[in-house]
Amino acid sequence: MKAEESVTTGADLLVKAMIDEDVEVVFGYPGGAVLPIYDSIFKQNRLRHILVRHEQAAVHAAEGYARSTGKVGVVLVTSGPGATNAVTGLTDALMDSIPIVCLTGQVPTHLIGNDAFQEADTTGITRPCTKHNYLVKDVGDLARVLHEAFYVARTGRPGPVVIDLPKDVLMAKHEYRPPKKPVQHKSYRPQVKPELKRIEQAVEMIAAAKRPVIYSGGGVINSGPKASKLLQQFARMTGFPITNTLMGLGAYPASDKQFIGMLGMHGTYEANLAMHGCDLLLNIGARFDDRITGRIAAFSPGSKKIHIDIDPSSINKNVRVDLPIVGDVAHVLEDLIRVWKARQPKLDQKALKAWWAQIDTWRGRDCLAYKQVGDVIKPQYALERLYHHIKDRDAYITTEVGQHQMWAAQFLKFEEPNRWLTSGGLGTMGYGFPAAIGAQIAHPEALVIDVAGEASILMNIQELSTAAQYRLPVKIFILNNQYMGMVRQWQELLHGGRYSESYMESLPDFVRLAEAFGAVGLRAHSTAELDGVIQEMIATPKPVIADILVDKNENCFPMIPSGAAHNEMLLGPEDKAAKPVSEEGMVLV
Repeated sequence: MKAEESVTTGADLLVKAMIDEDVEVVFGYPGGAVLPIYDSIFKQNRLRHILVRHEQAAVHAAEGYARSTGKVGVVLVTSGPGATNAVTGLTDALMDSIPIVCLTGQVPTHLIGNDAFQEADTTGITRPCTKHNYLVKDVGDLARVLHEAFYVARTGRPGPVVIDLPKDVLMAKHEYRPPKKPVQHKSYRPQVKPELKRIEQAVEMIAAAKRPVIYSGGGVINSGPKASKLLQQFARMTGFPITNTLMGLGAYPASDKQFIGMLGMHGTYEANLAMHGCDLLLNIGARFDDRITGRIAAFSPGSKKIHIDIDPSSINKNVRVDLPIVGDVAHVLEDLIRVWKARQPKLDQKALKAWWAQIDTWRGRDCLAYKQVGDVIKPQYALERLYHHIKDRDAYITTEVGQHQMWAAQFLKFEEPNRWLTSGGLGTMGYGFPAAIGAQIAHPEALVIDVAGEASILMNIQELSTAAQYRLPVKIFILNNQYMGMVRQWQELLHGGRYSESYMESLPDFVRLAEAFGAVGLRAHSTAELDGVIQEMIATPKPVIADILVDKNENCFPMIPSGAAHNEMLLGPEDKAAKPVSEEGMVLV
């Protein structure tokens, strides 16, 4: 229902415009410059506000809401430190293509530039870490800017948009006229439909491949559920192996026989060697991130490359490709399938069978194998048991950043998109818990679990208060090894075992900490206790911290060291390096 036309304050106008954008939830923290907006929120019942305890957490919560629903997440923070505290979340959203509209308070227009109380150059500060930003100086522009910001945030490659709002603009009077049609930016028109000629070229290249691989990323998920279904259809039509990036997990069912696991620095042996040895690389909605490519000069050296992306600036930025296709993933896959069916190209089934035989040989290496001996819990085992108990549930998993994040990506299997929420591009410690809060707000009946490390969870631990206030039954599953685990691993492998400032001394008692916030605290010291703790965690209708004490010295493998190529993987402490692979994709003995 559209808001009624009326003369109102800028703040009331803003709230009405958000309602017209179908906004249901705003994550925020009040302050002097935005009190007019909070007063407007108080006077209505359509828009729900969630009070976080830190502005960084507000953006991460909005990211969790957006990533789990496909909607735009909305953030409201005050001027000065409110806006600067949001910068980490905004940068995280930019890197991972999450649609966010962030409303920031600002001092009155006549004080801008005077170093007024809680003044900051918000548009200047956020320009490099947003898709677009606005400073509104006239209340007459406010409604247009708000609607435009939602269009920019959700259209094309999604991303965060900041609207900086001087207090006098929020208090000024103006008539609000609901838009009669969806508002668009006057010059921003992303290309969503691909050129037919390029689709036809792609079909020819794909049909000629003898060792193909599909490399799919977060762009498939951002394109919507239809894109994931089309990806599955195309993969099954061709019979090609398919791999996901960290951000793309769930875009293709993990249980499918054509799925060869996650790609990249901690990806599977078979995925990385298939990428290295393929003769055709079909990139669908990924950006050739350095954690995926390894050393660029040695990346997929013998392959022709097709890159499908809605963002033209992502194409040929990191890796030169043979065929760029600009367009929305769902539209591109639709056209690709249509042309493929019309032409019915003949694949080289003999070559494809030999390629699958090679991939199955690599799979036989079982690169994720580990040894669970005795009572000390291996982190991999903890996640395998967690997956055992949640695999039949529609669960949403968030993570913090570090070893636990990579183990979660390796051992938790995702069959659908939008169930895996993690910080990929920026690698933000402290992301997972507030993102879980956002996902729980969006899906109040769902099981939402933040897989955390004891170091990362302390970054935004204050959000336990938010979970308690709104009775959100978010679960925090801590793999507690008393180290900044990934830092320690790199120090062990690359810095001579000099563990400089990576040991977490003076950790809190997480059980008692949970209880202090009115949550439930649980702990598992041994394998015998683990299943019971997981079951109790899931069954408890309140926020829970499950403190799982795991092996302090376990490292996350496979691992491509920084600057190495895909065929230079470390597989574990005993098998230090994989055998090199030729450009033809066969193991060299």
